[in-house]
Order: sequence, then structure tokens, then C-alpha cells
Amino acid sequence: MHYHGKALEELLVSAKSQECLTVGVYESAKLMNVYPDCVAFCVLATDEEYECDIALQIHFTLIQAFCFDNGIDIVRVNDTQRLAEILGNTDESGEPKDVHCVLVANPSADTFEDPALEKLSLFCEECRSFSEWVPAITLPER
Repeated sequence: MHYHGKALEELLVSAKSQECLTVGVYESAKLMNVYPDCVAFCVLATDEEYECDIALQIHFTLIQAFCFDNGIDIVRVNDTQRLAEILGNTDESGEPKDVHCVLVANPSADTFEDPALEKLSLFCEECRSFSEWVPAITLPER
């Protein structure tokens, strides 16, 4: 599992450097609505604090349905703080901003190619073969 967490971190860092990330539930929903074909990978993140947030769970269900309908690989992480650190998406107090949904997008018409994306796609495909539709990945510690 550490292997997949490291691959996810590498993908996010690479996509951020190429400006191929959309971060936030509402921002992600807007992108998927306007440019559905440009989404290459989806990360849903939550932690204990948000497990009972009904609105967030509804958004997750809708995002998952969109991803399933459009053949987009999707994973879950259970550490919003660590995800925000990787993305550099914290406020002045160090608290994470909205990182509950992160999309890796294809820049223009070209397909976003990254070895980590390939590893994660294979992992997602393998998980689906075992009926695990949204596999969980643990991000590596710093």
C-alpha cells in the first residue's frame, strides 16, 4: 500500500507543477460539468471530522457516479491534512483548505502522461476486478 501512496503523491506533485490540478468539491464539479473529457484521475479525501457530513457525502456520490460513467479512475484518501500539505493548500494557520476532491486534468487535447498515473490506473483496474470500486490509499508520511 505504501507503493500506491507514494505513486499518488508523485502524481499530485507532477500535476501541480504542470498546472493540471483542480482542487475543491465545487471547483471540481464545475470542471466536470464544463469539460468532462479533460479529467484523467480523481481523488476524494475525507477524515473522521467529515465522515458524517451529509452534504459532502452527497457530493462524493455524485462525483463517483460521474467518474464511473466516464471511465475515470478514482481513489479515496483518509488524511486531508497530509493531502493539503502535498498540494500546498493550507491557510495561514496551517489548516487545510477544501481538498475533499482533487482532479488531475489533461492539459489541452493531449493526454496527461505520467508514470505514477499509469501505476495508479493499473491499481484501480486491479481493485475493480475485485469489486472494490473506490480503493483507499494511504499517503506516505513526511
